[in-house]
Amino acid sequence: MRVKILILLGLLNFTWVASPLAGPVADDAYLAKFHPVQAPESSGLILKAGDRLAICGDSITEQKMYSRIIEDYLTMCAPQLNISVRQYGWSGEKADGFLSRMTNDCLRFDPTVATTCYGMNDCEYRAYDERIGQTYDTNMTAVVDAFKAHGVKVILGSPGCISKVPFWANPAAVTLDDLDLNLCQLRNIDVKIAREENVRFADVFWPMLTAGHIGRQEYGANYGIPGNDGVHPHWAGHLIMAYAFLTAMGLDGDIGTFTIDLKRNKIKVSEGHRVISAKDGRYEIESFRYPFCPCGPDGQAAASYPVCGRDDVNSDNSLESGMTLVPFNQRLNRLMLVVKGTDAKRYKITWGDDSEIFTAEQLNRGINLAQEFPANPFSGAFSRVDMAIAAKQAYETFEIKSFFRGANSGNSMEAVVAQTDKVVGEAEKERDGLVAAIRAAYAPVTHVIEINAE
Repeated sequence: MRVKILILLGLLNFTWVASPLAGPVADDAYLAKFHPVQAPESSGLILKAGDRLAICGDSITEQKMYSRIIEDYLTMCAPQLNISVRQYGWSGEKADGFLSRMTNDCLRFDPTVATTCYGMNDCEYRAYDERIGQTYDTNMTAVVDAFKAHGVKVILGSPGCISKVPFWANPAAVTLDDLDLNLCQLRNIDVKIAREENVRFADVFWPMLTAGHIGRQEYGANYGIPGNDGVHPHWAGHLIMAYAFLTAMGLDGDIGTFTIDLKRNKIKVSEGHRVISAKDGRYEIESFRYPFCPCGPDGQAAASYPVCGRDDVNSDNSLESGMTLVPFNQRLNRLMLVVKGTDAKRYKITWGDDSEIFTAEQLNRGINLAQEFPANPFSGAFSRVDMAIAAKQAYETFEIKSFFRGANSGNSMEAVVAQTDKVVGEAEKERDGLVAAIRAAYAPVTHVIEINAE
């Protein structure tokens, strides 16, 4: 599988990395019809310790998948930032719909950073015309301005792409190309707004479009980055969306480095990790930073999260599959093992329950444990935290839709918030308690690396 990942990323680097800067690849007939304008580069980390992140969008956000990946990542892979997260997805929403509710539903919680992902419904599932573009431009600019007026740093996400005409559109009146060309135009409008408003831009459209194109070539015609209905992604598509937002945040992806000198039987670890013992090629480490884990143990993975051992890289419902189509591990998920003082040609590395063989040259350069061992000693702990995050995000949808927009919403919103942020009816599951459950689930992981010459 590692060879496949390198091959696909090599293809993707040719199309995806170059294309937003220089236009579509000329010799690819499918991509050549699209004209994504140059995207602004993200420079430096936009987040600061203690930030409060609002993840805003339509039904794709309400799926609570890319939002969950983002919160998982910030909670476990970058715990030093202590970022709190709320998701505000609302099915069927357009930019003007969020604009009308953002003060009541979002700004009252004083976010300091916000991501937006609109445009899918704003395209009206028809061919592009200037009215659609002007309306979207006006509403998204107003959303950005409202956030900025409250001191919120904005990461303006583009819409994604479509892989087939959805059943709720009129297939007799619109083609797939009509829809994706429309969404590409809205993506270009987002680039313009980001430049004019001096905010970050997350390119969701182009990576999803190119990844889906390559995925269909590699994994078959039914491989759908935007999901079965052509719009709502499975895990592979949401991994790509999360990748777009996390890279736009400026995260460096350095989870940690373990440097081992075999001759001296010494190990050095980077910040976020602590050496417990080093003896006879066995190195025990306590880690406070987790790598991002694309699967959970059987019987423990929650809410459809892929299960280790049953996660099929050929499936668009696989996070590992998404990782073959964007350089997620290379840019965001580097837990490096560097081995010096080697005198054999090959070594068996055992980490948790799995072992892999590497050459001395590979180990001297460094291997990425997070990529080489998708199921690893962190998987169980990662799943426990992910389960708590999934429960909290599910409640956030319930809170807004059932209480903020329910029968009591005409009363004092301060009273409604005070009540619903503490208690949900007879279940007595308060959001504060759900946040506390995430903190309780997150704990240092003790793990062992064993190195044996072959």
